[in-house]
Amino acid sequence: MSTSFKSFLRAGHGPTLFAAFLYFAFSCCIWVLNGAMAPFISETFSLSPAQKGLMLSVPIIAGALMRFPLGVLAQYIGRKRATLVEMGLIAVAMLFGFFCVHSFNELLAMGVLLGIAGASFGVALSLGAGWFPPQHKGLAMGLVGAGNVGTAVSVLVAPPLAQWLGWQAVYGVAAAAIAVPMLVMILLAKEPPDVDSHASLREHIACLFEGDGWAFSLIYAVTFGGFIGLTTFLPSYYYDQFGVSKVQAGQLTMLAAFMGAALRVVGGWLSDRWGGVNTLTVVLLVVAVCLVLTGLATGSLVVTTLLLMLCFAALGAGNGALFQLVPLRWPMATAVAGSMIGEIGALGGGLVPNAMGLSKQYLGTYAWGFVLFAALSLVMLAVMRALQIRWTRTWAEKGGRARPVVEAGDLGLRTTRLQPHEAAR
Repeated sequence: MSTSFKSFLRAGHGPTLFAAFLYFAFSCCIWVLNGAMAPFISETFSLSPAQKGLMLSVPIIAGALMRFPLGVLAQYIGRKRATLVEMGLIAVAMLFGFFCVHSFNELLAMGVLLGIAGASFGVALSLGAGWFPPQHKGLAMGLVGAGNVGTAVSVLVAPPLAQWLGWQAVYGVAAAAIAVPMLVMILLAKEPPDVDSHASLREHIACLFEGDGWAFSLIYAVTFGGFIGLTTFLPSYYYDQFGVSKVQAGQLTMLAAFMGAALRVVGGWLSDRWGGVNTLTVVLLVVAVCLVLTGLATGSLVVTTLLLMLCFAALGAGNGALFQLVPLRWPMATAVAGSMIGEIGALGGGLVPNAMGLSKQYLGTYAWGFVLFAALSLVMLAVMRALQIRWTRTWAEKGGRARPVVEAGDLGLRTTRLQPHEAAR
């Protein structure tokens, strides 16, 4: 272990960081469970492409909407207790899936319950990073955020289990497995000392009363929404489009999902040095090009897989880059701004499976779904490039880097450079 990483761990509380990572990883794993098992579920209920899209979208949308209530609960009972309450509810939800899902309507209800797992993002990051000083919070949040590797684990592990035990039995396995992060959380995690005052609803949604808040949310809808939406959709795509086995479809999806999870930390690191705006510019261009080419490469499994791996690498880096910019734009309200941006952005993931299913059912091909999402990437690139002119005049350096800290001479005081909007006051 390098000296710098050891000093990073000493600056905070490593066991809590690990517990938060494991909690988020298990939550992500369960959140996309229906997507991982979609070929099995679709076969059981003879679902149309549009019904598949709806079935895959419900957990994503429900998870996004539940993020805010869980964040409020964490403020009143503490973040550690909130994670334990959520994991207990996840276990109950999995038992519902094991015993009670026998129709398409019950499957949709199960999708809503899977959304409980998707609510974990804000609390996991706040818990894991809460022990660390400001100069280390970015890395701490990146390490916890890398828990979205759980999506890759889900699409790798769930299909073989479904083939062996039956897909409903996988819910039962998940109900038992959630005990692992619960025990780790109980034994290792400590409530962070950075206790915020109870933020009001108005404070939570304040960033959405600003144009920048919506811009960040919509960019995140492309980067994270694309990541979670495509991860959920790809097992069905590989199975339907290329005729691979249900297990192979999960393995191929895992290759892409792992790239997205691994590159999230790299995206944050690169943005610290090169700038979040510069990084996102490359990310959105790469995503758009890869998605269009994927829509055209419907006859080649190898080319499709390589393109999707590159696309997911860009999406993961984009997630890290966006959250490098959030604390620069809202330095005094990073947690609440990040929570709301995460919630609105995650809703974008629900559009992906729906768009793909409708494209296949009514236009006869998935290609137009890929093209639509590529177009959204280019639209958000244009919006960001237009706004970054003002951003670099007010709260960021050129390219989206952090403004430098200036030493105040012999006084030994550290101050940040006075920003234009502050100088005008």
